[in-house]
Amino acid sequence: MSKRSHNEVQESLRELTRIFRPKDPRKFVKDYIRKYRITGGYEDELTLFVERELIKLNSPAS
Repeated sequence: MSKRSHNEVQESLRELTRIFRPKDPRKFVKDYIRKYRITGGYEDELTLFVERELIKLNSPAS
């Protein structure tokens, strides 16, 4: 993925994570990759990204 499209993927995934708050980040990312035809090899990285976003959403604002 190029840097620009990588940032676009992360921003899109961030918004979808905020909206859907998935219970299973790995399944959520697999469905996202399949639906939006993301090149393979990024599943682990994007799963970690979703997990970090969920932690941010669930932690109290400081």
